[in-house]
Amino acid sequence: MTTPVNADPAELEKFSELAHRWWDAEGEFRPLHQINPLRLAWIDGIAALAGKQVLDVGCGGGILAEAMARKAAQVTGIDLASKPLRVAQLHALEAGVANLTYREVSAEALAQESPAAFDVVTCMEMLEHVPDPASVVAACARLVRPGGWVFFSTINRNPKSFAFAIVGAEYVLKLLPRGTHEWNKFITPAELAAACRAADLDLRHTRGMQYNPLTRRYWLDADTSVNYLFATQRPAA
Repeated sequence: MTTPVNADPAELEKFSELAHRWWDAEGEFRPLHQINPLRLAWIDGIAALAGKQVLDVGCGGGILAEAMARKAAQVTGIDLASKPLRVAQLHALEAGVANLTYREVSAEALAQESPAAFDVVTCMEMLEHVPDPASVVAACARLVRPGGWVFFSTINRNPKSFAFAIVGAEYVLKLLPRGTHEWNKFITPAELAAACRAADLDLRHTRGMQYNPLTRRYWLDADTSVNYLFATQRPAA
């Protein structure tokens, strides 16, 4: 029996249509380019990426995956959207990044194929785009080795996040294309923490991400009311 794929075809199509713009730092994915140094430094500061086997779940066009490979990690990026994956592969080839591979496969399928194969797993800006986020969390937990790190980032669900992440980001400031996010798919920190506990992941660090539209500057702090990041760890055997 074929296992249903945990993906929304409309979400895959949405990002596929923009695939050719993924590496335009001033285009629709500008926020990803701007936040990437922040999230890369945070991940590297906790997990020390150099020499590690790293998996990037929902890698899209490869902005984070390629940055982690440049930190001397051996990186695998996975996604279910074909066009962004081809863009990621082409960019890595053109940039001469050799320690980086991409595959079109779901986290759940890869977890069955290669359990406990990675030292670090990242799943950033992806959970709010799938029908069953807890299934992805559980797959990430199965993919990481005992003692390894799993990182998540997503968007809180509350009135402030509707005002900031949808009305502000998509309609007023036009940081993102309209329709990028659906508020009812946002995930509260309590919900994500519960999914992590159910998957036997220990929550170690939490950070919020803020944006100043006047200075166009992002930074990390303790405020998780809109965008936030989790660093979780699978208990050592």
